[in-house]
Amino acid sequence: MKIDILTIFPDFFRGPLDYGIVRKAQEAGLAEIEVHDLRAFAHDRHRTVDDRPFGGAGGMVLKCEPIFSAVESIWPERAPDRQVVLLSAQGRLFDQPMANRLKESAGILLICGRYEGVDERVAEHLADEEISIGNYVLSGGELAAAVVVDTVARLLPGVLGNEASSAFESFQDTGHGEGLLDCPHWTRPAEFRGWKAPEVLLNGNHEEIRKFRRKIAREKTEKLRPDLIGGEGTRGPAAPSS
Repeated sequence: MKIDILTIFPDFFRGPLDYGIVRKAQEAGLAEIEVHDLRAFAHDRHRTVDDRPFGGAGGMVLKCEPIFSAVESIWPERAPDRQVVLLSAQGRLFDQPMANRLKESAGILLICGRYEGVDERVAEHLADEEISIGNYVLSGGELAAAVVVDTVARLLPGVLGNEASSAFESFQDTGHGEGLLDCPHWTRPAEFRGWKAPEVLLNGNHEEIRKFRRKIAREKTEKLRPDLIGGEGTRGPAAPSS
């Protein structure tokens, strides 16, 4: 998969793209990630990428001209299996089903918003979709882009050492029509300060372990994220995990 990121702060990504699963995906040739400086596509001598919003509102807005120029330069030809994604607070909430869908794309181009936002013509006429990682406002789309890249990259076949790892994580539909939270996990020692790991996990009966894990996954989901199974939250609005 090819992932392009368009930003006014390209140096931001020197850290997030150089560690863990994302780095592994790149080193294995499973993901190619390229960061583009939006200012390189501004055509005036000051490389201007923002301006005051019409109507007198405060702040600055990213201009549409350099963004259109950048996308059309990076992808001279648009294809249905490549998605242009605008990161903004006004977008649809990013979730696991969306990540599963995006990982099937041949390419993703992420546009990082900034300031008060992006000229609406980008959302209306350039981006295939507009997404947000949660019900809060970030200073820019760079953090959101890093979240999307990490979430999608780890789903690419061959990236994780154990393919079952991603299949049974939180929010994945495991075939029961539900995207439950992942079940709780325990490891050695079996007893710590008097707290014991569940005996069923130590007995080697895989069928009993499977049933137990599904049971406690549902219990934890009902307690912490009842909205995932049709209930109402008990701890206020829940934003997607990031």
